[in-house]
Amino acid sequence: MNTYDETTAFLGHWGRFQQIVFFLLCASTIPNGSGVLSIIFVAAIPSHHCLVPEVNLTQDWLNVIIPIKVVNGKQELSRCSRYRLDVVRNLSAQALIPGRDINLTDLEQEGCLDGWSYSKDIYQSTIVSEFDLVCSEQWKQPFTSTLYFLGVLVGSFFTGQLSDRYGRKPVFFTTMAAQTIFTFVQVFSPSWTVFSILLFFSGLGQIGNYLSAFVLGTETLTGNVRVLFSSLGVCLCFAIGYMVLPLLAYFLRDWKSLLLAVALPGLLYIPLWWFITESPRWLLSQGRVEEAEAIVRNAARKNKVEAPQIIFQDYSTDGKSTWSKKEEHHTVFDLLKSHNIRATTLILCLVWFSQVTGYFGLSLNSLQLSADPYISCFISAAVEVPGYISSWLALRYFPRRPPASSAMLLGGVSLFFIQLVPQTLPEVSVALEMLGKYSFTTSTSLMFAYTAELYPTVLRSTATGTCATFSRVGTCIAPFLLQLSVYNKYLPYIILGTLAVVSAFATLFLPESFEQPLPETFQQMHKRGRVKCPCNTRTETPEPAVLLESQL
Repeated sequence: MNTYDETTAFLGHWGRFQQIVFFLLCASTIPNGSGVLSIIFVAAIPSHHCLVPEVNLTQDWLNVIIPIKVVNGKQELSRCSRYRLDVVRNLSAQALIPGRDINLTDLEQEGCLDGWSYSKDIYQSTIVSEFDLVCSEQWKQPFTSTLYFLGVLVGSFFTGQLSDRYGRKPVFFTTMAAQTIFTFVQVFSPSWTVFSILLFFSGLGQIGNYLSAFVLGTETLTGNVRVLFSSLGVCLCFAIGYMVLPLLAYFLRDWKSLLLAVALPGLLYIPLWWFITESPRWLLSQGRVEEAEAIVRNAARKNKVEAPQIIFQDYSTDGKSTWSKKEEHHTVFDLLKSHNIRATTLILCLVWFSQVTGYFGLSLNSLQLSADPYISCFISAAVEVPGYISSWLALRYFPRRPPASSAMLLGGVSLFFIQLVPQTLPEVSVALEMLGKYSFTTSTSLMFAYTAELYPTVLRSTATGTCATFSRVGTCIAPFLLQLSVYNKYLPYIILGTLAVVSAFATLFLPESFEQPLPETFQQMHKRGRVKCPCNTRTETPEPAVLLESQL
């Protein structure tokens, strides 16, 4: 029986049909790159100190009413306290001069009873200044990012299964609409609570349309074009959106304007419903042979090639598919039923968790790389471009396991070395951190394509979504992981580096998928071999098809 790639070989790899699918789906990830990391600027913490109301104080007392504190070896104005205003007012009325007549260390301090004064040198406004997420409310700032990634986590879990159940195309457009609408409505949030709820649903839509677009393109395209799409196409467009983000933030210093700029491009995708087709592979897996043939024949007309009279003859036995059973609906539990699939899934979940935690941990920390947060963010985004190019070259010419493992190992080692750099050489620390970002980017792109190649069509979107769900647990804890630097400056790097090294070795146990067609059934997935020690070179006999069916 011919595979899907062999059956549709008459279409070619790069006709007009493939070009439309390739560029439209790639372009859909540009808003994702801008949107998923816009929280960096939307929730940025501007310099601030206690607001001092207009009171009758001498200039000497106005200059010192905010205490000076030492933070990370540098002196700065206290962010959460001031000298008691009533005491200072009396001392000022007595014409006493601070530092000469009064020792400031003897004065009692109080909290910011009149609010805060926020610097507008960098940001005109953020949600931190809008909703006063500072001092006793400071925990809400990293928790805001966590809530967004919780939405991404939930979206990863459910949209993958919905995509396998109802199709890639409807889930893609539904989640694209959700991302656009909820991001737009956030602008009108009257409180932090409302903003956070809307942010959660925005994250749910963001990951949903990304995963659906990725799986849809991976299943529709074939050959080297599929590799180009899954490794370089969608990822490079994501990086473009990421690089556009600091440019938008630089000119739109207000968080509301920035969210509008991020949300509105999603409206451009409404008319594209009529240009993007459903995945023929998915239709065939559901027994909808006629619909799949109609799409392929339309593709043949666009590519100006002649289609056979019967395209999917292996699927048309009394109207039933010989590759799948229409009545079967697979769920996330199918990822755990057989030993081989269960072991593959567990390893992939660990690897995805490690690499995405590292990726977002370093991305969220990017504003600390230099004094200018816009330049820092752009550098962090630009370093992803060579990462995606490296991923494409590795997927194009090399087996999957060695490059994926090497990328994670390089990322872990580079983060370990940061703690060995003298403080007098901050540029070296930045270079090592960016090397880690490059490595995590390369690994993430590799594993997206690798995961799609390992699972059959009936479970591909569910598997990708499940792995993404575990990875988003890492993104949820990443904002708080960075806070551990309060206890030890290098503790976040040590944790991320350890996860990367462990995952690098775990990757070597996965089956190989290089230069093999996408599996359509569980039998084809198992024929690629079991999860086993990479040092075991013994040829393994595939499990009989009957046994596989009984296991599943």
